[in-house]
Amino acid sequence: MTGMTDPDRIWTEAAGRLKTEIGDGPFSSYIAPSAVRLDASGNLILVTPTAYARDWVRKNALRRMNELWLGLDGLSRRLDVRCRAEVGSPAPATAFPAGEAPRLASVGGVVAPAMASAASSFAPSTDGARAVRAAGLQERLTFDSFVEGQGNAFALAIARQVASWADGHFNPVFFCGPYGYGKTHLLNAIAWEAQRLRPDAKVVYLTAERFLSTFVRAMQDRSTAAFKESLRSADMLLLDDVQFVGGKTSTQEELLSTLTALIEDGKRIVLSADRAPTALTDVEPRLRSHLSAGLTCPVEAADRNLKIAVAQSRLHALARLGVVTGEARTDVLEHLVDRTPGSMRELEGAVNTLAAVAGARLSTLGVDEAQSLLGVALRGGPERRITVDEIQKTVADHFNLKQADLLSERRTRAIARPRQIAMYLCKQHTTRSYPDIGRRFGGRDHTTVLHGVRKIEELMPKEEQIARDVEALTRKLRG
Repeated sequence: MTGMTDPDRIWTEAAGRLKTEIGDGPFSSYIAPSAVRLDASGNLILVTPTAYARDWVRKNALRRMNELWLGLDGLSRRLDVRCRAEVGSPAPATAFPAGEAPRLASVGGVVAPAMASAASSFAPSTDGARAVRAAGLQERLTFDSFVEGQGNAFALAIARQVASWADGHFNPVFFCGPYGYGKTHLLNAIAWEAQRLRPDAKVVYLTAERFLSTFVRAMQDRSTAAFKESLRSADMLLLDDVQFVGGKTSTQEELLSTLTALIEDGKRIVLSADRAPTALTDVEPRLRSHLSAGLTCPVEAADRNLKIAVAQSRLHALARLGVVTGEARTDVLEHLVDRTPGSMRELEGAVNTLAAVAGARLSTLGVDEAQSLLGVALRGGPERRITVDEIQKTVADHFNLKQADLLSERRTRAIARPRQIAMYLCKQHTTRSYPDIGRRFGGRDHTTVLHGVRKIEELMPKEEQIARDVEALTRKLRG
């Protein structure tokens, strides 16, 4: 298929090959929402929806993309990448005869629209706010209280775009990632902002569990028609934790019918789950296909800097309520974050505990005193000592390995990565030094342990599966 000149055909072929190389998740999040266009100088550019997506493509995919493009393009052109804010409304890459409508580049089932125009601004309405509050949203979960970081910047940008009722939105928008890292916060924030901007609109927020229980009750009461009307008359439907409909046939059928009806009517749909749509194996294939048809936005596990920022934000909110006075010392917050390696929800609970036990003494509290105050509170009793041997056995069992594999010289990826995770957990949950940990892993040098720990810290915000593994292992060790 070399020697082509039509950019649409080249892009479709190149993107298809790229998808098989980088995987469905990154492709759906960063490549599928983008489109090839001509800039003002006639150069070919890949236009991404956000600056964050542009930077990701530039760092991770542009070189390979150009290799694929040059192998197909008979004119030997190259691609550059820019975000929509940089290029305004560039022309389609293909010239069309007079009277013929331009096509939009379609990749992986997602049509890349022209640049979204800003929605009209509406005055806030207390009636609209009451309508949203009645739907069970939490008032504190707004865009103002959401802390942005490297792992959630793209998802936050898309959430703001959806909430603004901008034209050219992707439908549905599907937020996915480990539990406790901000998906529910984003859905709440979208609902509040969307209702504020359009008080006349009907915004419906439901958890999948509530969708299920309400649907079952409607069937029992023979009021399914009213249930369907209450959802299908929505201008925006937000459904949280979609994974919980898995295995429930009648509920999935109803959800599929609802999504189909809303999409046909041009209504907005926002969903979330702990996995990408393609990984929801308990969900019926047709529904899974609909969930995958829009834009998939990963909400990645937070890195240490983001967790510290979240802890500070929560303490500031508690200070405004008069629960604490003053600022917590940086080393105290760092200690709190290191002692709470789980989700953001667990971290927030730890911050609440710190605020409750410190009160007006927060600004004078040192690490040793904080550890003394929090040791019992955070663990629900005397802190259980976790050993290196226990970590090795737990990690080996989790990855279907033998403990001896972690201590061996074998360097295959199937063993090396679990070994690095075990080293990371040893540093998190024991007081052992790097040299001591190395000795307990088959006599390895301390630099090997340091590299392994830093590698896991680097990968957790980027690779969802590693974040899940660390989170699951942490719960097992604490249990």
